[in-house]
Amino acid sequence: MQAVQTLQHTIVNQSLVHDFYIKHNAWLHAWLRKKVGCTTDAADLMHDTYLKLMLKEDLNFITEPRAYLTTIAHALMVNHLRRNKIEKACLEAIASLPESAMPSPETLAITIETLVKIDTMLDGLAPKARRAFLWCQLEGISHAEIADRLGVSVSSVRKYIANALLHCITLQNTD
Repeated sequence: MQAVQTLQHTIVNQSLVHDFYIKHNAWLHAWLRKKVGCTTDAADLMHDTYLKLMLKEDLNFITEPRAYLTTIAHALMVNHLRRNKIEKACLEAIASLPESAMPSPETLAITIETLVKIDTMLDGLAPKARRAFLWCQLEGISHAEIADRLGVSVSSVRKYIANALLHCITLQNTD
């Protein structure tokens, strides 16, 4: 019985996704192109939007397809722009390295992917907690110095770092 219901949902969803695509793909592509300024990136994001839509279990609840598509596309676009920003910063940072110290393309790709994951994990933190965590973890700055920089107590810095660690662990466990 469960298999039959799953098959019925899949057929209905495929039909709805097809209808959404036929009715809204030109509009969505134009909206994304305007936002990202590139036809190719817009097409990639549109593809990813419809892919996410196809992976949803039940689409019958959608009453405003454009609003729903915009929500998905916007989240994908934000992630795309964040990744581009991180990639650009990483490439600028390694541009000054001597050729012998240049990372391989594979190492560079892994580094960028790792930085994107870290950035995403820390995105939900309050600015002071984020700064405290990064200063402590990446630069090895003492809690007292972080407290001075942020204008807070050392116990606040400890709470910020503990909350950041808990936040990262929680997010990692949900993946």
